[in-house]
Amino acid sequence: MSEPLLQVGNLAKRFGGIIASDDLSLIVAAGELHAVIGPNGAGKTTLIAQLSGQLTPDAGHIRFAGNDITSLPMHVRSALGLARSFQITSLFLDLSVLDNVALAVQAHAGHSFRFWRDARREPELRDPARAALARVGLSARADLPASALSHGEHRQLELAMALAGNPRLLLLDEPMAGLGPEESARMVEMLHALKRELTILLVEHDMEAVFALADRITVLVYGRVIATGAPADIRANADVRDAYLGEAEVAHG
Repeated sequence: MSEPLLQVGNLAKRFGGIIASDDLSLIVAAGELHAVIGPNGAGKTTLIAQLSGQLTPDAGHIRFAGNDITSLPMHVRSALGLARSFQITSLFLDLSVLDNVALAVQAHAGHSFRFWRDARREPELRDPARAALARVGLSARADLPASALSHGEHRQLELAMALAGNPRLLLLDEPMAGLGPEESARMVEMLHALKRELTILLVEHDMEAVFALADRITVLVYGRVIATGAPADIRANADVRDAYLGEAEVAHG
């Protein structure tokens, strides 16, 4: 059996008296969309922050693509093929949509920004940027300023920027947050397409989206894993019902 793409073992993280990760173990197989759900304060975003390198765990280990990345900085993890989306500090709102993604291509490639004016004409930056925009359905918006996009389109643009480095694993933290029904449906459709191409770890509160997308689901409560399994198993799990989903929500869909 091949080694999992991501393997998290006995992860622990405390903030004072608050336990954010409590002996947390998780396996993500190559090619799957693995969702992590749980109530507010369950430690989901803390988990994503530790996987991306934003936070260092107090104990435990993280292995990615056969490498121990527990202590590696974010840029090294990115170079290995791990990308995090929807936690980008800001878009360049005055630049075009295409320019934003081209900058991400440039950053992933490690190029200097000193010659950005000339770089706007460089096909090795523009071509991958256009390809990333096509993957998220923003090709027709490429020449507009990023400020002209809707909130949902900003999410799509941030996703395109994460895809600019051709990651092997995409970490998504609440991609449906703040989206209306139509934008949420568009995001689900897009993630359906992307899951055929790369491995995704999805943290999400939208249970309809989770059960529509996930191959496997892990449930966190107070930083501890209480269940992992296929969506049907999670729906039927009494501990999950009691701790989080509620019978009506588990039965939905």
